Formats: sequence, C-alpha cells, structure tokens
Amino acid sequence: MSAVPLQLHTERLLLRAASAALAPAVNGFQMRNLAHFAPWDPPYAADYFEPEGVSARLDKAEQDFAAGSAFGFWFSRLDAPADLIGKVNVTQVSRGPFQSASLGYAIDAQAQGQGLMHEALQAVIALMFAPPVRLHRLQAAVRPENRASLAVMKRLGFAHEGLSRRYLFIAGAWRDHETFALINPDWGLDESP
Repeated sequence: MSAVPLQLHTERLLLRAASAALAPAVNGFQMRNLAHFAPWDPPYAADYFEPEGVSARLDKAEQDFAAGSAFGFWFSRLDAPADLIGKVNVTQVSRGPFQSASLGYAIDAQAQGQGLMHEALQAVIALMFAPPVRLHRLQAAVRPENRASLAVMKRLGFAHEGLSRRYLFIAGAWRDHETFALINPDWGLDESP
C-alpha cells in the first residue's frame, strides 16, 4: 500500500498532517479561538492547553495517521503558512464491511465565510475516497443550531440521515446533533471491501 500524503495543496490552502512540530501554531489557534469554539466543543482535559498536552495530542495524531486509524490535517493559507486557520479530522476509521470514518472540522473565527473550510474539506474528502485510504463512507454530526456547518454539509453533498438525540456533552449539557453521510461515488453497490 502506498503512503498517504502528509501535505495537500488547494488553490488557497496548505494542509499538513498533524505533527509535534506544529504544536506552537496549534496552541495559538486554540487559544485565539477559545470563545469561538466554546459553544461547539466538548469539555477540555485539564492539560489541554499546556504545551505538553498539545504536543502529546499531536504525537498521538501522528501515530494514528501512520497507522491509518485517523487522519488529521491542520491548514493555513498558502501565503501565510505559519498561521494555522483550521483543522480537519477523519477519525474512528473502521475497515471490514463498514469502510467508514467520522469527519470533524473547525475554522478560525476570522476565516469564516470565505469558502476556506469547503475548500479544505473537498481536498481531504478526495484523499479519503481515493487509494490508498479508499473509504466507502464519511459521517459527520452537526448541532442543529450551527447554521454555518449545516451549510457546509449541504454544499459538499452530504445526505441528512437523521437526528441523534443527546449525542455529545457540550457546554454543560447533552446536545442533539443532526447526522450526515457522504458515500464514495466510485465504490460500486455490489463491490466488496
């Protein structure tokens, strides 16, 4: 099996696989967007923002990427590669008859509304659906009140599959999420994994 690329380029973005080398930029992104992400993120571990905690998470993400169990990308504008403005995570990769994974993403408050998340997700989805990863399905869960994220799902062609009640504990309560899925169009209906 060939290696999964550690970098992707789009018209405006550079996407890089998670690595400990990104720790200072990742922490800057997280701290800068703390209030912006508060309504959408689960509670943070005590060491989440400590340099050691950030590095440990990035080390784990790098190991998961190498093992093919998760694929995390941080992205920046091509003209400002040191300034991270978003992330895309493909986690819970399941093989066998499922060939599926969960999709998560976040973008800097100052980078919203410019189509950058759509651009980043298009690149990652294309990678996830092509060899060597070649997933059959990507799933995502979005809070019903997160209109921007719901619009991203629609624009990318994700199909609405239903409402998952009390899906995640976020901002002090169990929150409902709308669930979506995108099927790899290059995977035949009767094609085995």
